[in-house]
Amino acid sequence: MRTLSVDLGDRSYPIYIGASLVCNADIYRRHIPSRQVMVVSNETVAPLYGDAVDRALAGFQVRHVVLPDGEAYKTLEILNRIFDALLTERFDRRCTLLALGGGVIGDMTGFAAACYQRGVGFVQVPTTLLAQVDSSVGGKTGVNHPLGKNMIGAFHQPLCVIADTDTLATLPDRELSAGIAEVIKYGLIDDPGFFDWLESNMNRLLGRDPEALAYAIERSCDDKAAVVAADERETGRRALLNFGHTFGHAIETGVGYGQWLHGEAVGAGMCMAADLSRRLGWLTEAEHRRIVALLERARLPTAPPPGIGPDRFLELMAVDKKVQDGRLRLVLLNGIGESVVTDGFDPALLRATLQAAS
Repeated sequence: MRTLSVDLGDRSYPIYIGASLVCNADIYRRHIPSRQVMVVSNETVAPLYGDAVDRALAGFQVRHVVLPDGEAYKTLEILNRIFDALLTERFDRRCTLLALGGGVIGDMTGFAAACYQRGVGFVQVPTTLLAQVDSSVGGKTGVNHPLGKNMIGAFHQPLCVIADTDTLATLPDRELSAGIAEVIKYGLIDDPGFFDWLESNMNRLLGRDPEALAYAIERSCDDKAAVVAADERETGRRALLNFGHTFGHAIETGVGYGQWLHGEAVGAGMCMAADLSRRLGWLTEAEHRRIVALLERARLPTAPPPGIGPDRFLELMAVDKKVQDGRLRLVLLNGIGESVVTDGFDPALLRATLQAAS
């Protein structure tokens, strides 16, 4: 087992990475402060790992909420089922919520924990690669709105993150690739050595080599933890973690939540951001080709689906958390491993990127 730390003073917490951690009773007992535990999962993951978690939580007062599976259900309406269960079971403000699932479950459980009785503790047990390397770390929680992704939420840090690499064995290939998109993102924004490693080891990741997966998870979490520790509430540097996401969120909203996986939309979004960076002269042709080639090798889309034209893209991108004073800001590249948040781009070049992708 490898252990990292997200350094946030008195709200610091560990990230545990390794095999057979879902059933590690010692970790749960170390971080859960009282007897009441509400396990929140979905219809896909609960049958796979729910019993193992229950056995590890022997002695706790454990109750369950099982939600429908998919981004389409990341809504306030479905979120209310968690509150219904907490209130029906008379859980108090010392209770702990445990998120067992992918990014949707983690985001919704964390948001419920942030709101219930004005804030209770929660534990992240991510079971997808995307959740293990990204959404479970950093305290961003929330739900979607029909007009914009993740626009309703709160910052609420977990008590710990338990990333069990064994759970990736049951992950469909498409979900694995979606998680690799976020892994590639870390190399692009500030870790060029990691990008080089990914070019050399992509086949091992796709083949689910345990050592390669553990290394990629650890390095991704280490990169993210450093950014979160420096800028917890995204007032500056943390926005770099959204590389490809402004384009990607527009794709997800434009085609309908759940039609594309989040990582798939981010993969196409990173290609679009790289294309704009190239048009600005900030990224070389060779670097642009390397980025597209690696995403293709990861079996990710490198262009958005047809039907979202430039005008619709711009309309959707205007509903983005990085918009300030009506000005769209994007995360762009000055090279592989060097990123910047900026509104200093020619709108005509942005339109050219959107047109080329349409």
